[in-house]
Amino acid sequence: MSTGTPLQVPPARRGARRRRALAALAAGAAVVLGASGCTLLSPDGSGDDAGQGSAVESADPDVIGTIDEDLRSFYTQEVRWEDCEESFSCATVEVPLDYADPGRASIDIAVIRSEATGDAQGTVLVNPGGPGGSGVSIVQDSLDYVASKRLRENYDILGFDPRGVNRSSAVQCYTDAEQDEARQEAYPADASEPELLELMRADAQDYATACAERTGELLGYVDTRSAARDMDILRALVSDSALNFLGFSYGTQLGATYAELFPERSGRLVLDGAIDPSLSNEEITLGQAVGFERAVRAYVADCLQDQDCPYTGTPDDGVRQLQELFDTVEQEPMTAADGRTVPVSTFVQGFILPLYDNANWPVLTQAVEDALGGDPSAMLYLADLSAERDPDGTYVTNSTSAFVAVNCLDYPMTSDPEQLRADEEELVAASPTFGRFLAYGGLTCAPWEYPSVLEPAPLRAEGADPIVVIGTTGDPATPYAWSTALADQLESGVHVTWEGEGHTAYGRSNACIQDLVDDYFIDGTIPDDGVRC
Repeated sequence: MSTGTPLQVPPARRGARRRRALAALAAGAAVVLGASGCTLLSPDGSGDDAGQGSAVESADPDVIGTIDEDLRSFYTQEVRWEDCEESFSCATVEVPLDYADPGRASIDIAVIRSEATGDAQGTVLVNPGGPGGSGVSIVQDSLDYVASKRLRENYDILGFDPRGVNRSSAVQCYTDAEQDEARQEAYPADASEPELLELMRADAQDYATACAERTGELLGYVDTRSAARDMDILRALVSDSALNFLGFSYGTQLGATYAELFPERSGRLVLDGAIDPSLSNEEITLGQAVGFERAVRAYVADCLQDQDCPYTGTPDDGVRQLQELFDTVEQEPMTAADGRTVPVSTFVQGFILPLYDNANWPVLTQAVEDALGGDPSAMLYLADLSAERDPDGTYVTNSTSAFVAVNCLDYPMTSDPEQLRADEEELVAASPTFGRFLAYGGLTCAPWEYPSVLEPAPLRAEGADPIVVIGTTGDPATPYAWSTALADQLESGVHVTWEGEGHTAYGRSNACIQDLVDDYFIDGTIPDDGVRC
């Protein structure tokens, strides 16, 4: 076994908000990852509509659809919209904690709405990924990135924090100070395999205990299927008879799950940066290992074309130099300018984030140069962006905790030492650079109080309207093959390809992708299956 430390947060299905932040950083603009709450200001500052409520007419079967009677109160609840964040409206919606027993308890879902600037055709619900990504934040902070001007003219854009996430009823695990401490932890580089396993198991147990004690029974109900059912309540509460949805990365799993559960209520769905729902957790990790290894080689090759590149020789030489840097940090963790320890797990977390968008490769190169000079502060800054930590030590969302909690419910994971060792060997073979940092993730969920409730399986969504699935050829986090697999599984899947680098396409690729997506939402024009941009 390698002495490498698993990442505190594995390379996840990241959301567009973090990609937007890094793009701004690369352009020299300020990066703001704040999460402010809703205020009582209307878009025009008048406050005239603040606090107004709306409710779905219970007699409208086209909106409500066929539901169990014990869910009717959720589908017809009054929604009190309050003007917030200068140009949006915010609300809190109640959904059942447990859909098997809706009357037992309810939880809150936070939503934010940007009203169409023209005549609204309806609402597009958006999810930025994760699991654990905040849809409220993506709409509030990056609306022009997640939805084109043309789309915003024709649709209300609705962001929501899924159950367990941030402003909704949220998973709570570590305090900010405890999370800082965990991200500075460095396992002994010379520890034996049994010693490392014991340390990892102990850390996993501490984390699981904290999550259970601070979250309570919500921890057992943040699975993707339940979140998809929440989306149907949101659909009804905005009076749409069919759901229009734009999902990025993990959001594609959420959208495909919705279509599987409610094919007759699935309207225009666009799934960008697709996950293959038939894959196990171990297969997903292996696919990402391959994707990020390819991405780092593309990054190094690009860097070597610049005379100021810190790597030398061939691309293979440059990748080996990078691996040696990781080994050095693993043997002796670095110290940032603010005094925090930067172990190899946090260092690699920072390194991986800019690989999500090739526009940010220059930022990564500068961070590597600084680290080679003995200063890991820039790499720690990137890791903080990934963890959504502000400079004052505040973690502005609970994305780390929500990511773990959702995955522990969505995927059965092995914690058998022999299988974990075999998986590590496969990961290292697939990714000599990152493989060892992705191994042993199954230990995280082993002490989880709530067992997994879902099994990987193909999703068909039989009877659903056409579902547009977008894949990016150079996507490291959701490899291109996953998009073709999902499009093939879905009975009405339509596959679109962007020939580019980085994670997802809409909002960061080209006019070809934007026009195909906008035309589908606005005019109902279905892209040709297999079209390439």
